[in-house]
Amino acid sequence: MSNHDTTATDTLLKLAQQAVEMARAAGANDAWATAVQDRGLSYAFRDGKPETVSDSTKRGLELKLYVDGRYGVYSTTDLREARLRDFIREAVPLTRQLQADPQRRITSPELFPTAPADGLQLVDPRVAELTREQRLAWCRELEAVVRGEPTLISTICSVEDGRKLVADASSNGFSGAYGKTSVGFFQQVSLRDTGPGEREGGSERRAEGEDGAACLHLDDLPSTARIGEQTLARARARLGSRQGPTMKGTLVVEPRAAMRLVSDLLAPATASNISQGQSFWPKLMEIQAFSDKLTIIDDPLRPRGLESHPYDREGIADRRLTLIERGVPKAVYADTYYAAKTGLPVTTGDPSNQIVQPGERALAEIVRAVGDGVLVTAWAGGNADPTTGAFSQGLNGHIIRGGEIAEPVVGMIVTGNLKTLFASLVEVGNDPFPYTALRTPTLVFEAVQFSGA
Repeated sequence: MSNHDTTATDTLLKLAQQAVEMARAAGANDAWATAVQDRGLSYAFRDGKPETVSDSTKRGLELKLYVDGRYGVYSTTDLREARLRDFIREAVPLTRQLQADPQRRITSPELFPTAPADGLQLVDPRVAELTREQRLAWCRELEAVVRGEPTLISTICSVEDGRKLVADASSNGFSGAYGKTSVGFFQQVSLRDTGPGEREGGSERRAEGEDGAACLHLDDLPSTARIGEQTLARARARLGSRQGPTMKGTLVVEPRAAMRLVSDLLAPATASNISQGQSFWPKLMEIQAFSDKLTIIDDPLRPRGLESHPYDREGIADRRLTLIERGVPKAVYADTYYAAKTGLPVTTGDPSNQIVQPGERALAEIVRAVGDGVLVTAWAGGNADPTTGAFSQGLNGHIIRGGEIAEPVVGMIVTGNLKTLFASLVEVGNDPFPYTALRTPTLVFEAVQFSGA
């Protein structure tokens, strides 16, 4: 971090420690304070012209109070010392009026980090040095790539960056702070679709594509030219889309679309969902529930990971967590409260960098081997039930015919159960999309039912 950020982090940490001292003085048995300073900037272009510029800075404090077996959470943005003291003096008696909850306890020091988490590389000092001229130049470069497309209807592009500082302190000895930067490019393109196909009410058909990338460090960003080219290519691939057929066959899901399926699979893997009876995971733990091709870990210590951090929101020391190992569910996200309610071991309540262990082949090679099936490039609505695993998803994609990506299709729906679907996983690609916290390669499922024309 820069000297400025170091000074700001020290100031935040002192603020958190001061809030804890005030809470104890006001009668709280225990207290946990989190102070945050977050600045975000966004520049957006629409059709060659600047559209919006946003520059916002937020600074605030969250205070968790443990008072005579009761628990309350309070937040404020007024950080003046006198106002903060009055705020806390009011919060402590309010907490006493809440219903007792003996399972709400401050994090045990045994769970705190015993040493700093080195090597995370969460901060790129150059992000703070970005100028208005550089952000505008990136927007213009993104625009320039697609501007010559003869069927272009509109394009939107944006550049976003930010700097966040977090500091935590507790009444039982925790003290920690860290900073994080972020930067990203994003683009959407809409093309006039003059090809054959159904039109609703004579309306103009459009083919749309989007692409983007987010990183912590400038060095990890792709070029603006690559983002623009990928955006345009994804839109062109949708030209002439028709409704796909009803069929049963192989489902190939490209990395960015695969994130939706993995996210739906992992969403119920929490002690809070289990406690509330809204998870299909409990009956699957430690058995061969899914294909042995599937291994997923959560890694908050991944260098330059978008969701990396040295500790979670409760101060629990971060560590790699194996969620699924060769198809066998091994762990769920469990904070201290819901771990106590369910009897599960404490892991963490904060999902971080979720990583699907990759296989050996890339998408193009996989498609050739599949022969016939459906390639999904994006989902079009849908839902998944965390209690049963039942799901229904509309899709945009392509027919795979003879090992080649053929005509684009829309209006097809995949329905089934996530447990059954991931049991039918036959291959995982080697091509995870690198610009998100959930890193998922191409996924291939067999004997999937599609509903279409």
